[in-house]
Amino acid sequence: MKIVSLCLCLATWLMSAQTSLAADQSQVRITPEIAGVDVKHDGAPVHISRNQDQSNTINPSFQRTSRRCPPFCVQPMHMPEGVQTIGELEMLDYLQRAAKGDDSILIIDSRGPDWLKNGTIPGSINIHYKALSLKAAGEAAVAAILRDRFGAERGEEFWNFRFAKTLVLFCNGSWCGQSPTNIRTLLRLGYPPSKLKWFRGGMQAWETAGLTTVVPQQ
Repeated sequence: MKIVSLCLCLATWLMSAQTSLAADQSQVRITPEIAGVDVKHDGAPVHISRNQDQSNTINPSFQRTSRRCPPFCVQPMHMPEGVQTIGELEMLDYLQRAAKGDDSILIIDSRGPDWLKNGTIPGSINIHYKALSLKAAGEAAVAAILRDRFGAERGEEFWNFRFAKTLVLFCNGSWCGQSPTNIRTLLRLGYPPSKLKWFRGGMQAWETAGLTTVVPQQ
């Protein structure tokens, strides 16, 4: 009886495992191990996953293949001075770490309001690329962002970035120069390259993968 009972239990377990595997294979997962990631956006929980409709197509805002250059010019694969270029999975890791309370990370959408209304990556904040421009915004405004939002400290002559946040920047994609402009500006101000990350694929890659977006509150 014990052998029969054991066989029945084993058969039940195998059927359950096969059913679970089949269910997993029918889902549109991020990776075989990751179905989704929980983050917060404007204080509200958001679950990031891929669109489950396998007939879904890309957002019309990102269907165009050609835009006038300049300004919409293809960017290099790497930023100057060793700034790390990251992909979707690395971005998801930073988003998840920030959502779990790591306040040393800040994910920044560098785009303007006309693009934001089409959606952004959940868990990001918006700092328009012109807000970090000394010419466009002014030294006082840029200094306030460095101090109050990025955690840098102002010395007598130079900025101290010892306790500054790690910034993960993105914009529309490989043809967008807004986040690269922010990165180059920050480097000129002395921001450590090791604390700057660039999601080069941006919204184009995010939308192409069918990942969750949110429309920021106006």
